[in-house]
Amino acid sequence: MRKIWVNIDPWDKHMVTTALEGGADGIMVPKGYSEKVKKLGRIDTISEDGDLKLGKDVIFYTIKSSDDEDEIVKLSQSKKVILHCQDWTVIPLENLIAKGADVIVQVDDFKKAETAFGILEKGVQHILFHATDMVQLKQVLSYVRSKQDNILLETAQIQEITPLGMGDRVCVDTCTSMVKGQGMLVGNTSHVMFLVHAETVSNPYVAPRPFRVNAGPVHAYTKVPGGRTRYLSELSAGDKVLIVDFKGNTVTGIVGRLKIEKRPLMLVRAIVNEKEVTTILQNAETIRLTSSEGNPISVVNLNPGDKVLVAVEKGGRHFGYKIDETITER
Repeated sequence: MRKIWVNIDPWDKHMVTTALEGGADGIMVPKGYSEKVKKLGRIDTISEDGDLKLGKDVIFYTIKSSDDEDEIVKLSQSKKVILHCQDWTVIPLENLIAKGADVIVQVDDFKKAETAFGILEKGVQHILFHATDMVQLKQVLSYVRSKQDNILLETAQIQEITPLGMGDRVCVDTCTSMVKGQGMLVGNTSHVMFLVHAETVSNPYVAPRPFRVNAGPVHAYTKVPGGRTRYLSELSAGDKVLIVDFKGNTVTGIVGRLKIEKRPLMLVRAIVNEKEVTTILQNAETIRLTSSEGNPISVVNLNPGDKVLVAVEKGGRHFGYKIDETITER
């Protein structure tokens, strides 16, 4: 998950407020100003007397040549390393990313932030933005929050729908109003998840609840930020989930409430890449999967041959983290 710290030096209350409202992950301020930040909002401060202490938890490192790369990789395993590239070329950053270093890159304008996040397609995951211009600060904050990692979605063909009987279903109410084509990825296995559409559709019986995804049973997986998965039943208020649209664009949503209730369930079987995949959903008209055009398809209207969107990944998961290991899930 991409992060942004904002360096505000000299102190500027309006800059701090803008950083807080824009969703910054941390604010760097001169010594003596951390408490002033805390009075404006809850956020990590980076300073000599902050939550993360400069010189101890966080260090600056000026990279001068390729000879510095191995030392930076080693330092990044125990400290937050903020890099300064003397001529701001991307080559040292490319090398460090390739070596797996977890570093923070200093930038002072939008173009450099955009470049840093795009290096080697993967990009750095953390920048320190030196805030001197309010417009640029808002632009960078908006960019970081809107450009989460995209997910490759594929089309699966429905094979069979089977009523199962009663089970414990999880309904996820988020703090985000979703729109047509958006929802959450949910599945019986971690390697294939179906795009379950948010409740954005009107019907004669229930008003739209665009903040809600009626997701699936308690055992099902869903994707969360940082490339992880979690069981639906593990989620609770304040947790973060991944909201995905039909093009694979993602944003981070916050769980406001979780409802687990006994409801009739159905098994959905489909084929993707010549392999059978399944998910279990509530058997109700308001639960919908998603077509490749972003249209919601009610599960009660699903028929063999219909096509819906799924996310497929290789490898397996261990405690929610992706690993390069063969795991069979059925």
